[in-house]
Amino acid sequence: MKPILLQGHERSITQIKYNREGDLLFTVAKDPIVNVWYSVNGERLGTYMGHTGAVWCVDADWDTKHVLTGSADNSCRLWDCETGKQLALLKTNSAVRTCGFDFGGNIIMFSTDKQMGYQCFVSFFDLRDPSQIDSNEPYMKIPCNDSKITSAVWGPLGECIIAGHESGELNQYSAKSGEVLVNVKEHSRQINDIQLSRDMTMFVTASKDNTAKLFDSTTLEHQKTFRTERPVNSAALSPNYDHVVLGGGQEAMDVTTTSTRIGKFEARFFHLAFEEEFGRIKGHFGPINSVAFHPDGKSYSSGGEDGYVRIHYFDPQYFEFEFEA
Repeated sequence: MKPILLQGHERSITQIKYNREGDLLFTVAKDPIVNVWYSVNGERLGTYMGHTGAVWCVDADWDTKHVLTGSADNSCRLWDCETGKQLALLKTNSAVRTCGFDFGGNIIMFSTDKQMGYQCFVSFFDLRDPSQIDSNEPYMKIPCNDSKITSAVWGPLGECIIAGHESGELNQYSAKSGEVLVNVKEHSRQINDIQLSRDMTMFVTASKDNTAKLFDSTTLEHQKTFRTERPVNSAALSPNYDHVVLGGGQEAMDVTTTSTRIGKFEARFFHLAFEEEFGRIKGHFGPINSVAFHPDGKSYSSGGEDGYVRIHYFDPQYFEFEFEA
């Protein structure tokens, strides 16, 4: 399984994201560049230039017309996917940590960090109303007093957003009223990543408490736990197998003091139902910050602290593999 190596960033990768068809892979890092690649051969299609700080998050809409990025330069930007033209610039008071299109691609949400005396907010804009963009006035802004949001995704049908907090809490905010619909606390430390399953019925969280957990996306009921001995930075669900891939490693600041052999920079595969690990894939020279499954389930990608993105196409053995309980 020789991976395709994508070298388009000079700083550590913060997020990677496939579009819905899976023909494109978007990557962002702690440099100002947003890259888009052909996932089939790793050829770079282009870049979206304009940010002036680290880019924390990226998302593409349903038909891959638009791309949304959020950055530490206190802005969230909307791009034309095909031409790379910047369509909108939404200024914020602090760094934009998470961003996302709803299922229809008309409404965007993003959350900002609690820093420099500013609170953590989730903002909602309707792209069909240009006046909201021009005046930088979201139709709804939810303040988040207690603990800042570290990861967020749109829930099923675009009715709510599911947000993970620094404290380990999970919330569901209504996209209509802004109220908290459900609140659960299953993790003891910060939630680094949330990724939905293909059919949006469940999602997996990755946390600093060394676990990834599976939840029901409507009730936030906790279903499964995948345990490791290192912080989990990212987790993704396979679209057609009962598999979940976890990416992690120790904190970036501890990396220099440990040898690469014991650094545990592998991507780890767990069985969704049995919660058991059945495979590992080495490769990165630092913690894995983001993992994503291709929508057809035949490959997956990982982006690491080393600034590389690796696209792995699975061997035939993977598809023939039967898990013995």
